[in-house]
Amino acid sequence: MIRVALLTTTVLLLTLLLLPFQLAGILSNSRLQRIVPNLFHRAVAAVLGIRIHQVGQPSDDRPLLILSNHVSWLDIIVITAVRPVVFVAKQEVAGWPFFGWLAKLQRTVFIERERRHKTGEATREMASRLRGGDAVVLFAEGTSSDGNRILPFRSALVGAVHHTLGDETHHSSVTVQPLSVAYTGVGGVPSGRALRDKLAWYGDMDLVPHMLGIFLSGAVDVTVSWGEPVAYDMSADRKRIARDAEASVRRMTAAALRQPALEPELGDAVPAAVVS
Repeated sequence: MIRVALLTTTVLLLTLLLLPFQLAGILSNSRLQRIVPNLFHRAVAAVLGIRIHQVGQPSDDRPLLILSNHVSWLDIIVITAVRPVVFVAKQEVAGWPFFGWLAKLQRTVFIERERRHKTGEATREMASRLRGGDAVVLFAEGTSSDGNRILPFRSALVGAVHHTLGDETHHSSVTVQPLSVAYTGVGGVPSGRALRDKLAWYGDMDLVPHMLGIFLSGAVDVTVSWGEPVAYDMSADRKRIARDAEASVRRMTAAALRQPALEPELGDAVPAAVVS
């Protein structure tokens, strides 16, 4: 448990150190509000021993909507460590102790999925983030999975693309990029179905015990794969956008799990990108 105490203390110190800069960035609406979360999650990934391997390149196009699969709370750390982004999360996350506060500091868009009339509000807020230059990550499955499969992508919130175009005259299209997150190893050993299930956080799993298990597991290898970005205009159908992104994420995830990238020499560095 000494390791857990050290990791927890280090993360709290990082939070306190960077908090004033993030607050300043939000209040001044400056680039700091994007830079600080990226630095924070890079540091946390290094502290926890998360070794990130990238395939492909994130798009620099704006507006940019990223459609990703969802496996674990670790996804937030992994994705933000490689790219400054804003997430879309379920409303209950906002009320979580500490983690809900961190999500708000990262300017997360919260949505009440059970109340359909609230979806429009969240979609408009997503559109506002997109128009403002943020890369917005939507976990398109609507929930997390066991890490061994991709659930069907939901298309309702992809309507943010249309809101962005409808409200903004400077852009003729919005770029949508598929993103795959695949956990490929733990403790230097390739993760088969059983190990991936332990890394995944889904269903009715309790958060704190799962976090403790990750803290004690040793190095975690994860492959982040960027799909081909596609520019869509107002004529694009949201269901087709979701369907095409889902197919791309399925292919990338299957490829990552078939050929896990395990590079122990990266373990002592700030999360590195290995482009293959």
